Amino acid sequence: MTKQEVFAQIKGGLIVSCQALPEEPLHSSYIMSRMAYSAMLGGACAIRANSVEDITEIKKLVPLPVIGIIKTVYDDSPVYITSTAQDVRALAACGVDIIAMDATDRLHHGGKTLEDIFPALRQEFKEMIFMADCSCFEDGVRAQKLGFDCVGTTLSGYTQATQGTALPNFSLMERFAKELELPVIAEGGIWSPEQLRQAFQCGVHAAVVGTAITRPREITRRFADALK
Repeated sequence: MTKQEVFAQIKGGLIVSCQALPEEPLHSSYIMSRMAYSAMLGGACAIRANSVEDITEIKKLVPLPVIGIIKTVYDDSPVYITSTAQDVRALAACGVDIIAMDATDRLHHGGKTLEDIFPALRQEFKEMIFMADCSCFEDGVRAQKLGFDCVGTTLSGYTQATQGTALPNFSLMERFAKELELPVIAEGGIWSPEQLRQAFQCGVHAAVVGTAITRPREITRRFADALK
């Protein structure tokens, strides 16, 4: 699909994040593929997934657009979402429609800034849709200048500078939608259909829901905590 076709397909829709890290009970590419298939049957317009292995299995079952990331924890950087050019090339090779990258001002693995990494990737993958995972408004402005295709509120509340931010960050969604020229993807802390509707009232193009749909351990914990 072209960029225009992908954005048209996800407009006004729900993107479901299907991820499980190695320490989580559902960590399995097979399980994530079935989770993504279930999300599609439930009405998802796209899937967000982590790792080449999971994405490859998901794409065997699910014909929806995929937002791909590679999560890797490094000793020399707090950035763990698609931190290197190698990650981007691996995601592009497995056929994702959108590649999401950490677009904060933090140093990436190897002490590189986003400005060091992204311009060459933008040139190498001219037709790829790049999503900027942002923590604040300044991240979005920077991403737009660098040539990203869309911005997300993904990392609001997950960086040192934004710790304690109430989620979902509706004010950031609204400011992105009003002041940037790029499609906005709401992501982070959406727990209910009411919050999802509120995100769209902020003017976002699409919204990602993950934990509230695809992480039964956390969903169960939320209910169990209500009884304490």
